[in-house]
Amino acid sequence: MIGLVDCNNFYVSCERVFQPRLEGVPVGVMSNNDGCVIARSNELKALGVEMGTPAFELQQWVNQGRIHLLSSNYELYGDMSARVREVLEEFSAGVEPYSIDEMFVSFEGFDAAATQALARTLYRNVRQFTGIPVCVGVAPTRTLAKLANRAAKKLPEFQGVCVMNADGDDTRRRLERTTLGDVWGVGRRLVERLAIQGIETAWDLRQADPKAIRRRFSVTLERTVRELQGTPCIELNDASEPRQRIMTSRSFGRLTGELGDLQDAIRQHAQRSAEKLRQQDSHARAVLVFLKTNRHRSDLPQYSPSVVVELPKPTDDSRLILAAAQQGLQAIYRRGYRFMKGGVMLLDLVDANREQLSLLDTPEREAQRERDHKLMAALDELNGKMGKGTVRLGVPRQNAAWHLRCAHRTPRWTTQWIELPKVRT
Repeated sequence: MIGLVDCNNFYVSCERVFQPRLEGVPVGVMSNNDGCVIARSNELKALGVEMGTPAFELQQWVNQGRIHLLSSNYELYGDMSARVREVLEEFSAGVEPYSIDEMFVSFEGFDAAATQALARTLYRNVRQFTGIPVCVGVAPTRTLAKLANRAAKKLPEFQGVCVMNADGDDTRRRLERTTLGDVWGVGRRLVERLAIQGIETAWDLRQADPKAIRRRFSVTLERTVRELQGTPCIELNDASEPRQRIMTSRSFGRLTGELGDLQDAIRQHAQRSAEKLRQQDSHARAVLVFLKTNRHRSDLPQYSPSVVVELPKPTDDSRLILAAAQQGLQAIYRRGYRFMKGGVMLLDLVDANREQLSLLDTPEREAQRERDHKLMAALDELNGKMGKGTVRLGVPRQNAAWHLRCAHRTPRWTTQWIELPKVRT
């Protein structure tokens, strides 16, 4: 059996942990640069506010005190997600984050009674030790676990925990009431194509012949059918499997055409990408740099270039990666354009422990390589202890255009010493 633990209205729940006054009131969290609503409390949903609603459309309600809109606080959300995972790992060795607010948990080896008890324990302990409310769905496959979690969230009789078997009348009734659009991995276009075949519910899809589905559609949909039938086809991934490419990018706080602003942004993205590279113990052979103008601004000239800069040798050294990124920026930068986004991607990644040495290497080069490695390790250790960006290459300008606009961000309560909550006694 496998479980899916889903944090309820996660971003809003994180904010409420440290601001109890927000309990029971309409709260929304905005996207980067305070653009639109990306997370809603149940109270905000009840007011009819949809995902993606532009923040400016809700400003009157904010001014009237009817709702609260907060800037994204990703540092807080990431830390709270890690805390949820730590609680889950106390009870299961197989915990796989699916997203920042969803985690699959292995229930292998538990009988039916123990599975129900463990699911209820996870539900209770995550709330107790992190303050984050969750729902737990458990089933023989990940696709069924997704549906079980949905039932736990939507149906009050489950009280936040639903254990679904592969067979049985309850499972059949639940699948018959589930539309195809609510099945994991079945998108809108696929729903339309399946409807032509007379397949309209999750139960209909389960009853389909997997081989016929594979011939008419894809092997991916065949796996979905088998998962609905109770046969696991999507295994827990090895979370330590390294990524094949690493990208860091972000929309700017405002449009800018200043080379200095772009250099600052690319510098930050290159350093962050290099940190991620070292975390997974890889080296990169090339660096891609890109810029984007706002394609929705028809009144402005458009130019969205990119370039790949090959590194002299595979490396994880922030200095070499930064130099290549700045070289790429110089190659694609053009005056007269106002950019809204820029980023860095590290390509052609290889295992750092399998570095191919040259026959021309000398003891001096080997010693220099060891010094470089120790320097990067010291850089990562200091930033790990003192906070991201404590030690970095270059000094970023204050209030630069590429900085995110986050006028309503709450403190980073759990990760920044100067923003720790104060307790009055």
